[in-house]
Amino acid sequence: MKETPLSNCERRFLLRAIEERKRLDGRQTYDYRNIKISFGTDYGCCIVELGKTRVLGQVSCELVSPKLNRATEGILFFNLELSQMAAPAFEPGRQSDLLVKLNRLLERCLRNSKCIDTESLCVVAGEKVWQIRVDLHLLNHDGNIIDAASIAAIVALCHFRRPDVSVQGDEVTLYTPEERDPVPLSIHHMPICVSFAFFQQGTFLLVDPSEREERVMDGLLVIAVNKHREICTIQSSGGIMLLNEQVLRCSKIAGVKVAEITELIQKALENDQKVRKEGGKFGFAESIAKQRITAFKMEEAPVDTSDVEEKAEEILAEAEPPPDVVSKPVLWTPGTAQIGEGVENSWGDLEDSEKEDEDEGGSDEAIIFKGVRMDVGMEVSNTGSQEAPIVLSDSEEEETIILEPDKNPKKIRTQTISAKQEKAPSKTAAKKRKKKRTAN
Repeated sequence: MKETPLSNCERRFLLRAIEERKRLDGRQTYDYRNIKISFGTDYGCCIVELGKTRVLGQVSCELVSPKLNRATEGILFFNLELSQMAAPAFEPGRQSDLLVKLNRLLERCLRNSKCIDTESLCVVAGEKVWQIRVDLHLLNHDGNIIDAASIAAIVALCHFRRPDVSVQGDEVTLYTPEERDPVPLSIHHMPICVSFAFFQQGTFLLVDPSEREERVMDGLLVIAVNKHREICTIQSSGGIMLLNEQVLRCSKIAGVKVAEITELIQKALENDQKVRKEGGKFGFAESIAKQRITAFKMEEAPVDTSDVEEKAEEILAEAEPPPDVVSKPVLWTPGTAQIGEGVENSWGDLEDSEKEDEDEGGSDEAIIFKGVRMDVGMEVSNTGSQEAPIVLSDSEEEETIILEPDKNPKKIRTQTISAKQEKAPSKTAAKKRKKKRTAN
């Protein structure tokens, strides 16, 4: 599924807001979104939320053979996955250009900066070393994936504990967490990526761009710095030309932001370690806010019941007295009822106008039916008296029968027939006169 493009109105609105030093979420130009770090029940599992961008980090280890050219060093492997759960535009089973770029940037930031002591991962030189694998899954995409992924990767590495091992001759013994305490990794420093979005060819600058801001930006500058303000890697994309002053200013801003993020990470790690030592509850379930519907428990507020009777009396005194009239069901006609003090039910009663209409309609119908019965009776009697078959005439003349209660319909028919007979001789006389005129 392709990404839904922004309309021209949205694009102009975003650019106009950036020109006025405003952002859609109310942040300032150099402000980061809220960062939340939560840990799972196992070591090396964490979720980092950067605003609405969520990344799950999981670290695993395995004893493998070392590389030939680095026999005394362990192996670090990083893998970032963009699933359709994060955004519909990401296609499963296919490495897009964005995914390749993000994976390379993570490797340069964490592996090439030597933030982890790989020599401490060696068990037997040339035979057994630890392979540390960092899997990152994007759960929700709302912009600035690389910053959230770098924070999740370094937090998961700091939180991870590998099993303890012992070597006796050629035998390597691996101990479970119950037998020996797991060993943390040796981490020298914590490099974190900070992204800067440029607009209108570098005229305007934003830190931590959101998903909509990334669509309208002209270029992106990513700087990986540690808390000692040492630049670990830097990458520029988008094809914009930046001045030296702009890059130096971005590096200073990145140093300040990384110091704040590093302090937040250390506090989160200390709190999790403290809870685990005290035997408290930990994991993703405990990190859910208790105000939400999905909370597992609810805080019980103490209720003071000492003056309940006094409050009840006050409420009763202030309340209005109940009405004296008690509603009773009243049956007016079969199938209807009335409950309460409402207007009398008129379902069973007809209005005066309806009654008059019914009376008139009923009398007319009776009269018409009587007339029809009389007419039919006369015709039946006539047909019964004559034994000759009934012949239907094909004449075009129409016979009208008016049904009236006081007149016989048969007489009307004879009158109409006699009228026709009277008209007939007048026509013959007129023809004779025409013939005489022609003869003359």
